[in-house]
Amino acid sequence: MTGATRDDVKNVQPNPTGPAIPYRLIVLILATVGAVSGAIAWLIGRPDVAAGSWAAGTLPVLVALAIDIVVTLRRGDVGLDLIAALSMGTALAFGEPLAANVVALMYAGGEQLESLAEGRATREMTALIGHVARTALKIAGERMVETPIEVLQPGDQIYVRHGEVVPADGLLADQTAVLDTSPLTGESLPVTLNSGMAVLSGATNIGNAFTMTATKAAADSAYASIVRLVEQARASKAPSSRIADRYAIWFLLLTLVVAGLAWGLSGDRMRALAVLVVATPCPLILALPIAIISGMSRAASIGVLIKTAGALEALSNLKTAILDKTGTLTIGMVRLREIRPEPGFSQDDLLQLAASLDQASHHIVAKALIAAADEAGLDLVTPTDVEEVAGSGLTGHVAGRSVVLGGRDFVRDHIDDMPEDVAATLPAGTAIVAVAVDNRFAGVIALADELRDDAVETLASFRRGGIRRIVLASGDHEAVVADVRQSLDVDVAHGAMQPEDKLRLVEREQQNGPVIMVGDGVNDAPALARANVGVALGVHGTAASSETADVVLLVDRLSRLGDAMTIARRARMIAMQSVLVGLGLSIAAMVVAAFGFLPPVAGALTQEAIDIAVILNAMRVLR
Repeated sequence: MTGATRDDVKNVQPNPTGPAIPYRLIVLILATVGAVSGAIAWLIGRPDVAAGSWAAGTLPVLVALAIDIVVTLRRGDVGLDLIAALSMGTALAFGEPLAANVVALMYAGGEQLESLAEGRATREMTALIGHVARTALKIAGERMVETPIEVLQPGDQIYVRHGEVVPADGLLADQTAVLDTSPLTGESLPVTLNSGMAVLSGATNIGNAFTMTATKAAADSAYASIVRLVEQARASKAPSSRIADRYAIWFLLLTLVVAGLAWGLSGDRMRALAVLVVATPCPLILALPIAIISGMSRAASIGVLIKTAGALEALSNLKTAILDKTGTLTIGMVRLREIRPEPGFSQDDLLQLAASLDQASHHIVAKALIAAADEAGLDLVTPTDVEEVAGSGLTGHVAGRSVVLGGRDFVRDHIDDMPEDVAATLPAGTAIVAVAVDNRFAGVIALADELRDDAVETLASFRRGGIRRIVLASGDHEAVVADVRQSLDVDVAHGAMQPEDKLRLVEREQQNGPVIMVGDGVNDAPALARANVGVALGVHGTAASSETADVVLLVDRLSRLGDAMTIARRARMIAMQSVLVGLGLSIAAMVVAAFGFLPPVAGALTQEAIDIAVILNAMRVLR
């Protein structure tokens, strides 16, 4: 490739030093070395060396844990790690280095197991980030220059080779392109685009190489926005604090009381140590974050990005859903619904004349008519003498014929005779384009913003996800909203709503329970922020709604949101199940230890078995 420089591509070179070794793994290795060397020393008859090895293997874990505890206490939080540190320190003080080393080994091993489980659970999130293009092949005159995507600007010509990821949003300059859009839409089948169609960043070219024109800088493109949201979700580590902290202080007090009673009533301090050991590290530390992260990952795998652990918890306990109409339950753009020509005109005649004249307009209806004509294979003619009255209609000449199109009143003002009601049987919410040709009424073209194909299934999935009440909130006219309501399973429908109206609606509905709000526009952002869970449509929605929302739908399948509610409820159920069962087993083991039937080393092994069981149970969320 010509024109590329070393500086152009240096940002994509691999790190020569490799990744740093996590400190968790280091302390685990040190604890393991201490345990193994101590066991060897004990077997060869050197108990003094064995005791020193076990103590040495414990100290790194204890120091690392103490640092974590200090940081946690400075934030004003009391964590259950305090029990682990207390048991290790007490075991060393009581002259039981083997018990201390077993606790250290089990604790460090449990943390490493948690880390591995989190790594598996976050796989779906990190897959998106690894799919980002780093450079683009920019066409500069007669050369192609390998360019960092950060410097791409609107208007740049980009050459996308087979197998490459589209680096920025743009328009296709070549005749056709075949793309894998599954990271954006969830569709497994490839998509074929024609010249002039939009190409979204993040899609992979699985066909021949093609040329495109960038319409946005890479940082402003759709995929870059999604990646930023994913990074935000990853930064929101699912801590145990939201649920576990509700129990932490009480479990800590219970452990200290049982240990104190065991020592005081029996006079045997080893019973107190055994109680501390068997309460370490506790299922609350391990099971909850794994279950929550697994739930977030499972939702991400179906295209629903849950930004925080708190959002997942809220998503599992919703009662009411408020949905915007345009762009949420509908496709968000008008499409041709019906053509009603007058005698002497065919449907193709009417559409060809109207679309040809509309080539001179930027109105959304004009774009819909031109798209319908292209789909029908009609040849459009360049219009002349065009005059447009913004928001009303156009006049002009097409192939020598005088054409007027627009609203009914606009067309009526330009011809001598026009029927009073030209669209009496068309449903409410239909946009009417009247057409007159050579001073004669020629017919009407009806367009509508149609319901999504999965709108009915979406509401059914909401009901399955625990939603009891569904409310439709739209800025459209009441008649349009009423027409949509007849086709959908909604409890209440409101029309002509301003942003402040939607905000007040959320507040009223919250009196009956937690509310989820789904929207895709800037006008939905206040209501999204106020709802217990705000959901934005990340593929077609605005940046304002995506930044405000708690959940972002990354695929163009609204029904996935209902599936995410089911996942959230299951994740919370499994998390609580792991906590309650794990705590129950730990408390039972503490009682056994208090009566002297479970020595410290055996207690540590018993607690580790409990921890492994609850971790494996928590990972069921991934299935």
